[in-house]
Amino acid sequence: MSFDVPAATYDDFMGRFSFPLAEEFVDWVDPPADGRALDVGCGTGALTSVLVRRYGASEVAGVDPSESFVRSTAERFPWADIRHGAAESLPFDDDLFVATLAELVVHFMADPAAGAREMVRVTRPGGVVAACVWDLENERAPYSAFARAARRETGSTAGLPGRAGTRQGDLVRLLEEAGCSAVRETALTVAVEYPDFDGWWRVQTHGTGTVAGALDGLDDEAVARVRAEAIEAVGQGPFTVSATAWAARGTV
Repeated sequence: MSFDVPAATYDDFMGRFSFPLAEEFVDWVDPPADGRALDVGCGTGALTSVLVRRYGASEVAGVDPSESFVRSTAERFPWADIRHGAAESLPFDDDLFVATLAELVVHFMADPAAGAREMVRVTRPGGVVAACVWDLENERAPYSAFARAARRETGSTAGLPGRAGTRQGDLVRLLEEAGCSAVRETALTVAVEYPDFDGWWRVQTHGTGTVAGALDGLDDEAVARVRAEAIEAVGQGPFTVSATAWAARGTV
């Protein structure tokens, strides 16, 4: 998978889902009203933007391992504290935030358990730690239809569960084992309309994220077969793609 892409490219692929999901996520988490908030794996700023509206930019921090994403988000929110770093070793002091959230990032952590422990470490007692990840167990990610079509041709596991957070209960276990109490879980769904198939296909195939290598090694005829499978699945358009994420929140 690849995140070594310009911020605008990633937003074209996932931003149309991550921005509305961030709204649903924060509303459900219902974090404390006062204090500082941290966006772990802030990417291009979908969740950051919601936190900035709630807390004010000077009270929001973000961290991401992608330098291009950090630059983009820091430019969008110059008063926020956006840093380059990894979830497994957050560059923040203990007990600093009242809300530490991670949207669509736990399954990309090199060590999700360590990342969850770090999220707890930087959160004040009584604060909230929460995360959400696409439901790959039931193939309800934005890219699931494309991944299914590609798998029929390649036999790959693209878009299937196998990483932390992608199955029901995964995030609950992570938060509980990290030391959170009163952990609860829900499913959050967002929907995005595409005007035509070509626009949808372009987004799926420009080499970003979980399905970045789904068509690697295929010749033109094989790619055409994948495209035909995808058209059969979603239609020529316009059509709406719904995506569902598991979300969990706990108290420190």
